[in-house]
Amino acid sequence: MTISHWLIVALWLIFIAYWAIAALSAKRSLGAWWKGCGLRLSIIILVLLALRIPPLRQALRYIQVYEAQSVLMGPIGVALCAAGVGLAIWARVHLGRNWGMPASRKEDPELVTTGPYAVIRHPIYAGILLAMVGSAIGDRVYWLLPLILFGAYFIYSARREEKMMTEQFPDQYLAYMQRTKMLLPFVL
Repeated sequence: MTISHWLIVALWLIFIAYWAIAALSAKRSLGAWWKGCGLRLSIIILVLLALRIPPLRQALRYIQVYEAQSVLMGPIGVALCAAGVGLAIWARVHLGRNWGMPASRKEDPELVTTGPYAVIRHPIYAGILLAMVGSAIGDRVYWLLPLILFGAYFIYSARREEKMMTEQFPDQYLAYMQRTKMLLPFVL
């Protein structure tokens, strides 16, 4: 295993540990928290099953061998992963107690449009996706599969959340949507 591998593992462990600890101070969700768990669990199962398909595994191994020949891929991947984890954590810190599972309603909701939310409507999703891109570049190409599946899930969740936010904050959220992008500043 390379130093890049261990740095990327450490970044993901920091992310998971922070997420678990920070979740303890979130406002109480209205409704059942477990409703969205089935879809998330299905994505994880699909990733694991897909990795068992021999042609896919062989193609991923071939790409990995090609990737390993570059001396710059590891540091670039670690930097992207660190930037993604940093963005997701910064966004989570900025949300404070308003954070919740995707598309969950909170008691006394507040519309947060400052910090990373001043430029991107969904910086947590953007950060996680960037961290996965970095992991794929710097460690294992296998990260491309969850990147694709979670990317689709995050876009789906973002659209659901935006519908819900438009209902909760009709005028404010529509104006906010006009001045920000969903996942990539100034682009998407």
